[in-house]
Amino acid sequence: MLFTADHDDIRRSLQKFIANEINPHVDDWERADIFPAHELFKKMGSLGFLGLNKPVEFGGSGLDYSYALMMAEELGAITCGGVPMAIGVQTDMATPALARFGSDEVRREFLAPSVSGDFVACIGVSEPGAGSDVASIKTQARSDGDDYVINGGKMWITNGTQADWICLLANTGDGPVHRNKSLICVPMKSKGVNVARKLDKMGMRSSDTAQIFFDEVRVPKRNRIGEEGKGFTYQMIQFQEERLWGAAACLKSHEYIINETIEYTRNRKAFGQSILDNQVVHFKLAEMQTEVELLRALIYRAAEQLVAGEDVTKLATMAKLKAGRLGRELTDACLQYWGGMGFTNETPVSRAYRDSRLTSIGGGADEVMLMVLCKMMGTLPGSKGSS
Repeated sequence: MLFTADHDDIRRSLQKFIANEINPHVDDWERADIFPAHELFKKMGSLGFLGLNKPVEFGGSGLDYSYALMMAEELGAITCGGVPMAIGVQTDMATPALARFGSDEVRREFLAPSVSGDFVACIGVSEPGAGSDVASIKTQARSDGDDYVINGGKMWITNGTQADWICLLANTGDGPVHRNKSLICVPMKSKGVNVARKLDKMGMRSSDTAQIFFDEVRVPKRNRIGEEGKGFTYQMIQFQEERLWGAAACLKSHEYIINETIEYTRNRKAFGQSILDNQVVHFKLAEMQTEVELLRALIYRAAEQLVAGEDVTKLATMAKLKAGRLGRELTDACLQYWGGMGFTNETPVSRAYRDSRLTSIGGGADEVMLMVLCKMMGTLPGSKGSS
């Protein structure tokens, strides 16, 4: 069994925190196009939510990945997508490689305050010319004695305008593209770091997303995570947790929209009966609920294997792909059943429609997920086993 009574205790605490400290403020944060990350993360860090599976010696609880997955699923109960995504960047996107491969010195400097909520973290992989194609990034970190000097730019950086540090993927050599990159912890207050603009997004409105430039930014080499040249490998490992997190965070949000749609269509009348009484509506909602449960089973299976120390690239990729596709289908169908009200910004279904669209893009687009799967199946042209 993946979850135990200990998981349930933490789950109840998290549910209470979301109900009292997050959801009452979501509408205001959505209107402001930002939420107070330092304030919220400090509250979460004080309660231990930001380090469930992080090492005890750096402020974490030292629990296995199943606790992080439970938290990701529960964050889906937040009534927007932007805030949970920002929390996920802090816990499961910017810090897993640091926690696993970082030196004690760099973990004390960057991981411990991220677990406590004193630091807000962001991750810098994507660039204007290299989103899902991670191997093609151009940002350079040239060697200069005991320092790296960084030049380049990153795009679509969640938490970027509020972050204290960035987990930066940069080229540190001239070798093959999969062996010339390193992950480096870069303080955002460093000279030469320029947050160029806060992006105006279709959805995820409460989450700040930035474009960032690096102009001769000097950081000590001791800020590197693990070995030089292993950054691409570390990031691919980190993607397993990121993609599972992204899929798990969709579960409760999908169920919330199904339930909200049931209530709305039950009370909305047309042609002498409720909208829900139409077979096309209640059958579709039953089908969508079934799809959510199938996705949950896939995610739980992947999590069990990850806890057991297995490589879950295939299952995490499948889960992320399915979560994005399901989010698009489900919110589109539900919005249709809300009719004209679904097209207004005052209903939960319109926010879910906008927010869920990112799942098929961020963390690797659907097409990249399919390429990964086809390569593993030996059907991608040029891969082993393909014709």
